[in-house]
Amino acid sequence: MENLIIRNETAGDQREVERLIREAFWDVHAPGCAEHYLAHILRGHPDFVPELDLVVELDGQVVGSILYTRAALEDEAGERKTILAFGPIAVHPAFQRRGYVKLLIERSLARGRELGYEAAVIFGNPDNYASSGFKSCKNYNICTGDGVFPAAMLAKELCPGALDGRKWTYCESPAYQFDPADAQEFDRQFPPKEKGWRPSQEMFYIMSHASLQ
Repeated sequence: MENLIIRNETAGDQREVERLIREAFWDVHAPGCAEHYLAHILRGHPDFVPELDLVVELDGQVVGSILYTRAALEDEAGERKTILAFGPIAVHPAFQRRGYVKLLIERSLARGRELGYEAAVIFGNPDNYASSGFKSCKNYNICTGDGVFPAAMLAKELCPGALDGRKWTYCESPAYQFDPADAQEFDRQFPPKEKGWRPSQEMFYIMSHASLQ
């Protein structure tokens, strides 16, 4: 990995990052994708954390990206703790399965700890994130506003003991809410791609609708 650099994204990287996110997510969760549009709008949101907007550069080419927002946990007494959430995280398909996702996660979370954040909560496939120390939200007594423990909601303490056993409700940033029609319109700025079906779409549906008892 002599020619590999992990650095902050620059304004000049943004369109290239959006292209690689589009390639990485196309047809994975649904026909087509909206993750590149999400990256585009996150950068302008008040909850965006620019210090943790990182890219992987290999031999001068940007091949991976991770973006963060602030989120919150609220306990039963109404006390709130500001935490981190990331996504989209992507590596171009031609460079996947080389450990770059784990590098991005570990480097960015270490920096997040330096910035004073104590925990991170994400939604994703546990197979992809358990090796980076993420555990089921139920292990930390973190649920959604309706009291559900989603199977895809994962958490990690950046400071030991930060999630101290209290019941927490996860409060996602509104940055992740967008109109799908706007995402479709944004996608027209890129070369046309045919949408299709993959088995991963069914797996995503199952995981995103599953909950723990």
